[in-house]
Amino acid sequence: MNIEQKNIILQIKNLSVGYVSKKQTNTIVSNIDLSVPKGKLVALLGKNGAGKSTLLRTLSKVQQPISGDIFIENASIKNYTQPELAKILSVVLTERLPESQLSVFEIVALGRQPYTNWLDRLSINDMKKIQTALDLTDITHLKNKPFHQLSDGQLQRVLIARALAQDTEIIILDEPTAHLDIHHTYKVFSLLKTLVKNTNKTILISTHEVNLAMQLADEFILLTKERVFNGNATSLIEQNAFSQLFPKENISFNKELQQFVINKN
Repeated sequence: MNIEQKNIILQIKNLSVGYVSKKQTNTIVSNIDLSVPKGKLVALLGKNGAGKSTLLRTLSKVQQPISGDIFIENASIKNYTQPELAKILSVVLTERLPESQLSVFEIVALGRQPYTNWLDRLSINDMKKIQTALDLTDITHLKNKPFHQLSDGQLQRVLIARALAQDTEIIILDEPTAHLDIHHTYKVFSLLKTLVKNTNKTILISTHEVNLAMQLADEFILLTKERVFNGNATSLIEQNAFSQLFPKENISFNKELQQFVINKN
């Protein structure tokens, strides 16, 4: 195994994702081949319905692939039990939490469930991981506050802190800024960029904030109608990949600005 292969934390080979019922198989994205290096902020981009959430659910073993394989740290996820996978990969979804009186600390502490015993007692190490997650996301001052009193921006930080407390090599976030204004959207992206730098974790985020992703992401996965692109911004620009993200629409990719722009009639 060469140095480059050792640095690959997530690899997908000939993967097809979608939904299988008794009557038919509905394939959303097929023939996916890509590699994700360790310690990068990776943006998953694509139009609505392109299959972003389906791919993320498949990566996290929430649903089974139609075909192909997924490798994390050179081992197929088919060989991971859910408890084992929970120590390697954590997920932050867009679904809102159910109503409860849980505090911020208690929500973040839930990230330690893969490690606690059957009594769910927190060890000294668990407490250290929780406090580190609170510190890294700058929400220590909120730890005793009931989560239902949080703003959307604060709640998103809490959910990211819960994933950090889980202490996995990979963190997956599905549209984490969907309910946020532009100010808090930028703050979440900046936080994720800082976390990658400070923790060397790999963070994979699906997003519609394409221009912000262009500025802050290290690597990209582009789901287009014709194919799936994977690589850094320079390599994808050379392949004209970004221009294929929104073909035949009023939005185009400006290579000089490295931004998506609105076409004026």
